[in-house]
Amino acid sequence: MITQNQIWKIYGTAFKQMTKDLLEQTGLEDCILQKHHSKEICIGIKPNLVCATPADYGATTHPEIVAGIIEYLKEHGFENLLIAEGSWVGDRTSDAYEYCGYRALCETYQVPFVDCQKEKTHEINAAGMRLQVVDVVDRIDYLINVPVLKGHCQTRITCALKNMKGLLPNSEKRHFHQMGLHKPIAHLSTVVHPDFIVVDHICGDLDFEEGGNPVVKNCIMAALDPVLTDSYVCYLMHYTPDDVPYIRMAEQLGTGTTDLDSAEIIRIGSAEDEELPRDHKVLSVAYAVDEVDSCSACYASLIPALCRLDEEGLLNKLNERIAIGQGHQNRTGALGVGRCTKNYDFCVMGCPPSEEKVYEELKKYILSHL
Repeated sequence: MITQNQIWKIYGTAFKQMTKDLLEQTGLEDCILQKHHSKEICIGIKPNLVCATPADYGATTHPEIVAGIIEYLKEHGFENLLIAEGSWVGDRTSDAYEYCGYRALCETYQVPFVDCQKEKTHEINAAGMRLQVVDVVDRIDYLINVPVLKGHCQTRITCALKNMKGLLPNSEKRHFHQMGLHKPIAHLSTVVHPDFIVVDHICGDLDFEEGGNPVVKNCIMAALDPVLTDSYVCYLMHYTPDDVPYIRMAEQLGTGTTDLDSAEIIRIGSAEDEELPRDHKVLSVAYAVDEVDSCSACYASLIPALCRLDEEGLLNKLNERIAIGQGHQNRTGALGVGRCTKNYDFCVMGCPPSEEKVYEELKKYILSHL
């Protein structure tokens, strides 16, 4: 049976069967029964459906992985299952549920889906921080976290710890950004803590949370410790836990450990190449942005647009930084993106504006000021 210091990895392209094999090898059934001694408990599965983007774009959890989890659980006598998720602010979960194949999945296996954007909420004390979470959290006895290993334009990486944000209402997600993301993510981990983690490392986008530039690795991982998992993700992506503050904060709050030296990486089969690219597009254009408490969806529209402008040789012709985020509300300035900067002289309006709109309007702005 898998232990706290282990991360298991399996490779291939038969994703559903790979998942079932991985769960057999790691002893998920024993993990559940060791904690609850019953097969009647409610098991919640939390994928990443951040937006209505298919999994092969590198943003959302492959439904084949969730299918493998469901088949494994049902074959081992666990029937009380549900899937719970809430997309990011700016997208509707119902669209992702449909477009990413989860409606068909839920109908096939007769597993209910809980849209966390429509759930009632309640307040919890997360190690001294008061947070709002959706009510389904209290109905789940055993939580299986199924994040995507990918980059993030604000926090550099996103995987096990940050995936729990999908169990928050939209209002709390906005509040997280006002608080700077890292501290509230760490505090959330003290009360909404996955019991088992299945990481989709098939083709995550290493720069953008919403996908578009997938890096194929055809790997699925299993672990118990979300802090150790995210520390390993940092290692794979050429960062350290200190580059992603919420990881170290979560460790300090007792959620898990960053000690990779004591970790055991167990491979089922072998990969042709585990190395991930070292280049990070976000860091190469972030100098042009004055970001204060922006929501992920808005920031994620800006950064790819800036990458396109940079490729065209236009970004370095911009003479002022671009304001974005809730911290710019009621301020004035030259150039802003998103509704929060509506008082700026030039504003790309939207909440969030689309990447295409940001790109087109910033391009016009730059060319008009040459």
